[in-house]
Amino acid sequence: MTRVVAQGTFDLLHLGHVHYLEDAATYGDELHAIVARRTNVTHKPEPILCARQRRDMVAALDAVDEAHLGHPEDVFVPIERIDPDVIVLGFDQHHDEAGIAEALAARDIDCRVERASGREPEYDDEVLSSGDIVDCVLRRRGGTGDGEGSGRR
Repeated sequence: MTRVVAQGTFDLLHLGHVHYLEDAATYGDELHAIVARRTNVTHKPEPILCARQRRDMVAALDAVDEAHLGHPEDVFVPIERIDPDVIVLGFDQHHDEAGIAEALAARDIDCRVERASGREPEYDDEVLSSGDIVDCVLRRRGGTGDGEGSGRR
């Protein structure tokens, strides 16, 4: 059995997230999704939804066999526990495949690192970014939205 891990923030779940997880599931027989805790999200604005709610949303998707919360201090702890054969990164995630492969090797975790395919919008008003969803809500509901997206994915 080939065990796959996908990981992310998954804040304001959208079709880009669904595509990522469905694509990751094709790399093996069992997909585990690791949902980042707020303390580990340092490369973009803090998630809007709490980690448990984001995990529960991800767990509800058919492609996901099991959803886990990330470790608050060490992002590799759940990887060690799950012991995957493959880690699939999102197509636009900031992670460096070579750096992750080195960190895995340093911990004697034997798995390969892949990159998921991207998803192009299928209709004109489809939004595939959590930051763009936030901006859209703010504009439509009277907030300010910066029009740039917040970088949430």
